[in-house]
Amino acid sequence: MRRSEVSRETNETSVRVALELDGTGTTAISTGIAFFDHMLDAFGRHGRLDLAVEAEGDLEVDCHHLVEDTGIVMGMALKDAIGTGKGICRFADAAVPMDESIARVALDCGGRGYLVFRGEFSGYPVGGIPPDLFEHFFYSLCINAGMTANISFGGRNDHHMIEAVFKAFGIALRHAVAQETGSDEIPSTKGVF
Repeated sequence: MRRSEVSRETNETSVRVALELDGTGTTAISTGIAFFDHMLDAFGRHGRLDLAVEAEGDLEVDCHHLVEDTGIVMGMALKDAIGTGKGICRFADAAVPMDESIARVALDCGGRGYLVFRGEFSGYPVGGIPPDLFEHFFYSLCINAGMTANISFGGRNDHHMIEAVFKAFGIALRHAVAQETGSDEIPSTKGVF
């Protein structure tokens, strides 16, 4: 089974993530930030990952530490669940429209953490989260997962754009980590990720 459970505690946060790549989209999310819970639920459901996230943090300061650390721990869990990458597709992309908005995500689960994040938000908080913090979440996830993501989005409504990004990321991830029929090789000319 391609599953993982990772916990991380700091002076600012306590985060536990459990996931199964070959899941059905069952989620149990509790971060104390309702909009973030909604986005992680969309990520898991559309990615068909079984995803549980329990996170607590210094929300009295602001939501930065909790969102960042959740990205770190999710990245660590993804890296662990992918393992050597034997037999996975490795590359995938997805485009998701949401009303006037659209998001496109292309992924490479080949062991190198990198993020390209293109798009503009209004700058006003969405669900109490400054929108630029979503870029930081995906950066933290990608660096710790050893995953390259190219994310682009456009539209007028920040909620729609953010939600389309999370859904597209989940769908692209589902396809990138899917097992290629009959393959047990690591999809890399190097032979390793």
